[in-house]
Amino acid sequence: MVLYRFAFASAGLLPVIFYDRPRFDRSEWGWVFAASVLGVPVQCLVQFKGLSLTTVSHASLMVGTLPMLLAIAAVMFAGERLPFGGWLALAASTFGAALIALSSKKASGVAHASTRGDLLVVLSMFAAIGWILISKRLMRRHSAVMVTAFVFWIGTILLAMVVMTTSGVPSLHYSTRAWIAVAEQGFFATASTTVLWNWGLKRVPASQAGIFVNLEPLVGAILGVSLLHEDLGIMALAGGAVIIGGAVYFSYKPEGSSPVGDTLPCD
Repeated sequence: MVLYRFAFASAGLLPVIFYDRPRFDRSEWGWVFAASVLGVPVQCLVQFKGLSLTTVSHASLMVGTLPMLLAIAAVMFAGERLPFGGWLALAASTFGAALIALSSKKASGVAHASTRGDLLVVLSMFAAIGWILISKRLMRRHSAVMVTAFVFWIGTILLAMVVMTTSGVPSLHYSTRAWIAVAEQGFFATASTTVLWNWGLKRVPASQAGIFVNLEPLVGAILGVSLLHEDLGIMALAGGAVIIGGAVYFSYKPEGSSPVGDTLPCD
């Protein structure tokens, strides 16, 4: 299903491949390939394998570490700097995501949680960090749509190779409703959102961009209440307030939070 999701996403970005000729130089093609490997087959397969071995609340806690890990990586490898207030906002946002995840433990339980699953989700976060930093590097010279399109197309081809090697040719016998759902995930929840993410990432330091990832569990909690009629406890409300506060803080772009370098140390 992950393969079909990315296949639809790649199809949606196909016009970019035909109508906008790539201008990557030889070294940049290497970075495109690296981003493709990390961003599609490694991140997605490792993360979904981890999700199958642990609970949703545990996985949410692991994903909540991404903003802080990304900020540390951006400072260490991309030459960015973050003021003390920014670190506090990131820590608060991570704490808020943890509150939302912990608030759902009562519903999901921890009977099927496992250390292996949790570690695989964390490992997928490191792959995501590599994909984000490499994509930001490429977008210094190229458009967000161009970078997204080629990373998705190459990554999807690699993903198909892995799937067919390990599981054989994927089945096509699904209901029309299932195909529509996967197509919607591909076009809207994958292609469109990644283009928008990269468009924003091109204009915002990576150390700041990660905090908006924590809006995901908040939106999930809101949808759970509005669509599934779930109860949202005080802990989840407090976590949501903290996450929104951190996002608002970075939206004002406090002074001193901009990048100070334009190249990665490995140049």
